[in-house]
Amino acid sequence: MKLHQFIGLAALLWLTGCANMANKTDKTADPLSTSSTSSAGQAHTAEYPMGRLRPITAAEASSRGVAQLSPPADLWERIRRGFAMPDLESDLVVDREQWYATRPDYILRMTERSKKYLFHIVEELERRDMPTELALLPYIESAFNPQAVSSAKAAGMWQFMPATGNYFELRQNVFRDDRRDVLASTRAALDYLQKLHDMFGDWQLALAAYNWGEGSVGRAIARNQKLGLPTGYADLNMPAETRMYVPKLQAVKNIVAHPELFNADLPLIENHPYFQSVDISRDIDVALAAKLADVSLEDFKALNPSAHRLVILAAGTPQILLPWDNANVFRRNLEAYSQGQYASWTAWTAPTTMSVSAIAQQVGMSEADLRNINNIPPRMLVKAGSALVVPRSAKMDDVTGQVADHAQLSLSPEIVNRKAVVKAGRKETVASIAARYKLSVASVADWNNVKPGAAFKAGQAVTVYLPVTVRSAAQRTTNTATTTTGRTTPAHIQKISRKPSNTVVRKARKK
Repeated sequence: MKLHQFIGLAALLWLTGCANMANKTDKTADPLSTSSTSSAGQAHTAEYPMGRLRPITAAEASSRGVAQLSPPADLWERIRRGFAMPDLESDLVVDREQWYATRPDYILRMTERSKKYLFHIVEELERRDMPTELALLPYIESAFNPQAVSSAKAAGMWQFMPATGNYFELRQNVFRDDRRDVLASTRAALDYLQKLHDMFGDWQLALAAYNWGEGSVGRAIARNQKLGLPTGYADLNMPAETRMYVPKLQAVKNIVAHPELFNADLPLIENHPYFQSVDISRDIDVALAAKLADVSLEDFKALNPSAHRLVILAAGTPQILLPWDNANVFRRNLEAYSQGQYASWTAWTAPTTMSVSAIAQQVGMSEADLRNINNIPPRMLVKAGSALVVPRSAKMDDVTGQVADHAQLSLSPEIVNRKAVVKAGRKETVASIAARYKLSVASVADWNNVKPGAAFKAGQAVTVYLPVTVRSAAQRTTNTATTTTGRTTPAHIQKISRKPSNTVVRKARKK
């Protein structure tokens, strides 16, 4: 080899070694940097001092060309790795941290309850590339209780109002309420949060809109813009509940990030699905489904909270959720089940407006059981087209999809008629009495055993049957006089007695 070639090769090797040393220096320094920022752009100087590694997200690792982090065995760690929202620092956050820190039993109950649902929520958030802080939102909304109902009628662990639930296709009918459904409500909540983030471009404002309404947040922003004021979450004028909403979530986030600092004992939640979906093709009693799955009725309802009746209708709910290890148990037992029909309850549709007693007689139930199972209060009629849960005979087919998806129960107050004896005025006729109390001429004639065109003498006693509301109105607009019972009643009404509701009362004719 010639001398000049040897010198050139040596120089090339020396330059390559320098470049490798520089690359190693860059890669080693970055994780230890005290001024590096997260994907949300937040400095971690105080939180991660010199010598302490700062956790990085999977997205950061991918962008740097670094090998992906191994999946954590603990779901809490997986949630921590996905934190991506800007932190909120305020006195309200400190206040909520102290509130939770002084209630370790409450934190433990909430987190134990969440074990059934958290894995699914985190999976959905990661699939949508959304911050995993949002998996903690049901702690704020409902303490992870899928059966929670607020005073404003918001329901489920994500607390959907009826109208908002309808907008996001969460069905609410006699047999199910998808606002409580684990899969459906999570899908709807994340759809809504994504929509709000697209509207406002900020997760804190999106959360404020989730609590307060997008219109309210939009108007608050417009007011600040008109006044030349900032439009961030902390800058808007909002109700106290919304003002505390993000601080509550931030406090829970801080506790999950560093439970040891807040006297919090987070239960182990394995990074593994808690439940799996199982198909059903036939209507089935809730109690039987739980029995075939070998789970308690309480646990079954916790995973299937939307099924709030005695029976699950396959046409409307073709899947149920079961603990991971019980799903195959259910499939085997369902295939081997040979003790008769799967459902002992079904849907029955009222052909006309009917009293509860009449329906109970027709479907073969006691009136008390029919009221209790269908939550029908006293003195109510069931309107035509309403669907009720009733016993199922062996000859009945499964409920159709139309009924399973759209069944509603509509009620109206019973009309209670009372007998009243009134005094006829001068030149009073059957027709004038009927017109005065908005009754039919034929009914007044029948009750008094006279012809429809008959006239009454002044002061003559005339029998009528008045609805309670009509009688009450008459009492408010006429003079009163005391009867022999000591009650006050209009002077022209002499005697009152209650008759069965919703019936046309006829006077017995002499034979």
